[in-house]
Amino acid sequence: MRSAPAKLNYTAVIAAPFAHLGVMADAQAVQRIDFLPLDYALLSAADVPVQQLSVALAEYWRDPTQGFDLPLSYQGSAHQLRVWQALLAIPPGQTRTYGDIARLIGSSPRAVGQACGANPLPILIPCHRVVGKTNRGGFMHRLDSAALSYKDWLLQHESAL
Repeated sequence: MRSAPAKLNYTAVIAAPFAHLGVMADAQAVQRIDFLPLDYALLSAADVPVQQLSVALAEYWRDPTQGFDLPLSYQGSAHQLRVWQALLAIPPGQTRTYGDIARLIGSSPRAVGQACGANPLPILIPCHRVVGKTNRGGFMHRLDSAALSYKDWLLQHESAL
């Protein structure tokens, strides 16, 4: 999961309870989501995948047990794809450590962390559910308070199950 690079042309920017989300999509699928500050201007879009994403996220904000059945399009290395697939199996309200995922797919915790940080579809591919063995770990290749506050919000939201 990563924070937004400067000046991307988002298809939409939608509100979340803790941030704004920059969305990149085409007519067929959602391709990327970035966390943006709350003062980033909202931008609506009529594209079907963006509308579906908005509805699905609204449901998730109300009930974190809601799964996501959306048209997605993303690419990654074979290792990243294995990690992201493993993340999709973590139920809401639960966490796994980087080491847990590494053992599951035959990798290393550091490599799992790198793949989590490269996740193009945070929330939908729940890298926030992966924590360190003794702490909450990082988020979006960052340890700053903004990035960790996003992770904390998502984990607290889901822990209310």
